[in-house]
Amino acid sequence: MTLPSLHSKSPGGYALGAALLLGTLGADQPMPPLPSYAPVTAMVDAVQAARLQSTVDELVAFGTRNDFSEKSSTHAHGVFGARDWIVGRFAAIAATTNGRMSVALDTYLQAKTPKTPRAVLESSVLATLRGTMPGRVYVMSSHFDDCDGRCTDGMGVAPGADDNGSSVAAVLEAARVMANVQFRGTILFACFDGEELGLWGSNHYAHELAAKHTPILAVLNDDIIGNSVGGNGSSEPGVIRVFSEALPEGADLERVNLVGSENDSPSRELSRFIAELVPAYVPDFTVRQIYRSDRFMRGGDQESFQSVGYAAAVRFVEAHENFTHQHQDVRMRDGVQYGDLPQYIDIEYLRRATQANVAALAVLALGPAPPGDVRLELKRLGYDSTLRWQPGTDAASYEIVWRSTDAPQWEHARNVGNATEATVPVSKDDYVIGVRSVDSNGLRSPAVYPVAARQ
Repeated sequence: MTLPSLHSKSPGGYALGAALLLGTLGADQPMPPLPSYAPVTAMVDAVQAARLQSTVDELVAFGTRNDFSEKSSTHAHGVFGARDWIVGRFAAIAATTNGRMSVALDTYLQAKTPKTPRAVLESSVLATLRGTMPGRVYVMSSHFDDCDGRCTDGMGVAPGADDNGSSVAAVLEAARVMANVQFRGTILFACFDGEELGLWGSNHYAHELAAKHTPILAVLNDDIIGNSVGGNGSSEPGVIRVFSEALPEGADLERVNLVGSENDSPSRELSRFIAELVPAYVPDFTVRQIYRSDRFMRGGDQESFQSVGYAAAVRFVEAHENFTHQHQDVRMRDGVQYGDLPQYIDIEYLRRATQANVAALAVLALGPAPPGDVRLELKRLGYDSTLRWQPGTDAASYEIVWRSTDAPQWEHARNVGNATEATVPVSKDDYVIGVRSVDSNGLRSPAVYPVAARQ
């Protein structure tokens, strides 16, 4: 059926759009797949399995990357040997960027805790690729420390191939393929120390960033992304999980219940963005959205960012974990090999997991900033919905997106042009509505869930 005209307000005044044939809103009208963008495709295609394998092997060769090996570390052994090797890899990449990438350490003394035998020196590795537009920072992170069966054992053998050599390899490879591209946003490639003992390194650095009011718009944290066969034999080599939290720090529970926004946190919108985008760049590879901050009663470095107010943070994890290869002493028992050994890395799976990260990170940093201060008007009861927003940097137009309240992904989208206000014939009572930016290349930002406003 033909619905009422869509009204939009451009920055210069009101404009009445032509009547739009939107179809029956309750019908099954899936959004078309996103088109790919050639510069992003080139970066994704440049990811090399051989380089990922080499990185995992090099990290395993340090014998252990346990935090408590810091005092016994040498050039070829221990957590700081591995740290210095990662610094060298980033430095070699930075040397190709004409000064746009810098490499630094975040080093501090972590005090003794009730669960640790002594204070320990922590030292995370950070590489910053500067973009052209201020106010936009994106993070791809991992951790390089590891554990055997005892996470305070600095003397044991801890290969740490999947947890988390796989993700360090992904971060280094992403930095390599992205280093010579000019991005709008700044990209921070992080390899944190101290994750296994309480998210120490990421927590310390996230607090530093928050104190400086660093404008981080998204965090892609990778942890355990290199194995495609679970301990129970399950295997989905074409799937990766993305975990996202429901309620950000400081959420008003009464307000959340009133408007029904429990599934539309910035973390969830980032997850939807990744799930929609990845199939456009990585063939036969999809994202399974897990609506949970992390694995059940477990955690990861993305939570350090969320805890200081950087709500748009998610975690990538392989589809099926094998717990005989995580936090285990290397041993053979009853015919079963224990230990996080490199032979259990599926390098093709790790390549595609890395490509998924590169695709999402590149579109975020190349594309437009999301619209700001998005509001859903509540002046009167009615059958349509009016939204207002502030322009997003580099946006050429905007899309209003909506879905049924029980749908996991956006189902409908309508471009409303270069406007800062639009009215769509969609009931705010029956649908969840958002707004996202679109640039001149067709790249989209994550959608922004609106604040209900009576003015």
